[in-house]
Amino acid sequence: MTRGNQRDLARAKNQKKQQEMQKKKNANEKTGLSLSERKHRDAELMREKQRKKEEQSTGQKQAVN
Repeated sequence: MTRGNQRDLARAKNQKKQQEMQKKKNANEKTGLSLSERKHRDAELMREKQRKKEEQSTGQKQAVN
């Protein structure tokens, strides 16, 4: 009889796992961006961040000189 209990537990565990995966999928859909769009957006943000960092370091070098 323990096998029947194991089946029930496995089904419950799998159902919970499927619900979590569905939540993650829905969260991605809510943003409305595809994977390539997100990569493009993130790359632009990183470029902007790097540009600001370079400007800041250049400003500090000029202040020292």
